[in-house]
Amino acid sequence: MIRSVLVSFRFAALLLIAMVSNSSARDLSEMELDGFVKAAMDTFNVPGIAVGIVKDNEIKLLKGYGVREIGKSATVDGDTMYAIASNSKAFTASALAILVDDGVLHWDDKVIDYLPDFRMMDPWITADFTIRDLLTHRSGMGLGAGDLMFWPTTERTRAEIIHNVRYLKMVTGFRSAYAYDNTLYVVAGEVIAAASGMSYEQFVQTRIMNQLAIGNGCRADITTITDKDNVATPHTSVNGKLQVASRLNEPGQPMVIAAAGGIQCSARDMLKWMNAHLHNGAGLMSKTQHDEMWSPQTIQPVSMSDHNWFGTNFAAYGLGFRLKDYYGYKQVSHTGGLLGMVTYEVMIPEKSLGVVVLTNQENGYAMRAIMENIMQVYLDQEDVDWTERYAQIEQREIEKAASEVAKDEAEADAKALLPLSDYVGLYRDPWFGDVRISIKDGDLYFTAMRSRKLKGPLSAFKFNTFKAIWEDRSFKADAYAMFSTDFEGRVNGLKMKAISPLTDFSYDFHDLDFTKVEE
Repeated sequence: MIRSVLVSFRFAALLLIAMVSNSSARDLSEMELDGFVKAAMDTFNVPGIAVGIVKDNEIKLLKGYGVREIGKSATVDGDTMYAIASNSKAFTASALAILVDDGVLHWDDKVIDYLPDFRMMDPWITADFTIRDLLTHRSGMGLGAGDLMFWPTTERTRAEIIHNVRYLKMVTGFRSAYAYDNTLYVVAGEVIAAASGMSYEQFVQTRIMNQLAIGNGCRADITTITDKDNVATPHTSVNGKLQVASRLNEPGQPMVIAAAGGIQCSARDMLKWMNAHLHNGAGLMSKTQHDEMWSPQTIQPVSMSDHNWFGTNFAAYGLGFRLKDYYGYKQVSHTGGLLGMVTYEVMIPEKSLGVVVLTNQENGYAMRAIMENIMQVYLDQEDVDWTERYAQIEQREIEKAASEVAKDEAEADAKALLPLSDYVGLYRDPWFGDVRISIKDGDLYFTAMRSRKLKGPLSAFKFNTFKAIWEDRSFKADAYAMFSTDFEGRVNGLKMKAISPLTDFSYDFHDLDFTKVEE
């Protein structure tokens, strides 16, 4: 009897604690949001940010800060369109979910049934490769494999990208490991086109954007955007100075990687998009297909910081979304990064909460600091100054990278092993194409024939290794270029790798293997 009373008392106490904890959760005030965003903008040198919060089917906050472009007066607001980059992947997965509901295709259909020219390096993998595999980053190819076909410029067609997948090397077993991928989402976009009879852009516009009434502030086809539209400009910081960054596509040209990262959206319309997903894909797809999108498909490793900070014990990739446990809740999220822009969307289904942060500077710490500061209010967590925490992390990473680069520099002798004329010629990689090595102003000069912005002088580093110093400094991706020789000492090839460990993984120089060709 006494034990029963004690158990009842303890239960009542726990229930009271839970009720108090629940009641302490509150909405974020506009003043608090202003403080979070201003601190991040000042700390990480971001010119313009848009933030939106939707909760319980209602927009709680929607606000823009700063300017669309440095040196100009146009300000950011909730309707300013940003390149949402890889947040586009959820649109692609949703488009496929709609086609599954239509009975046009199935998640586990073979890709070659829709795109007969599709090939992986291994014939067996090609035969078994499914639509689901296109979306789940488990192909066996390496991190960002093939990204240099469209990063930092998009001068190839989608058909060429699909054809060149066959040359990308496998680095792990098929379906055995997670490695983030963009190239196969381009393939997924063409599966949508083949199955629906519409271009990727037309399908997404018709079946998603028009359906959700977000066709004005979200564009799958960026050629519809004009100079009169409310659009943010990308920026990057070079040697501490903010400057406008290059765009992947030329003005007025379609984004060849639309399905992987080419959609532009405003914060207002991203809130409508997230709210539909917070209601099981209402208005777009069946709950069955939405559950499939939000179910783990590929296991991801959990970082020590996520475990320590958020109590994360599992992480996985679904279909177009990342999934993990976060402060005891299921978190559904994705990030996006292009040259000069990074974006972040997070949903907590149990709280009917969605938050989007759009920035026009490629510093990812700003958007993360804002997001975590917002989330800890809504989830009633420890009061951490996330701006300060991420500033310290950034500084440590910069110092560590600088130390590694300095160590390599200390071993340099700044002399080429052979006469410069021996390195001159045409070099070919099977998926990237040709580069020309010439002599310009007394130095070797690198020119990529199918990625025209990727050009610059090669300065002697040591032996047969040079440093490629790209003319467009916004890339922040200088690379080592190491020439190889045959048994007679004649130059016959070229391999590359990024100099700094902070270089974006989409500069997958390490995947290149050039052979010198006769002209």
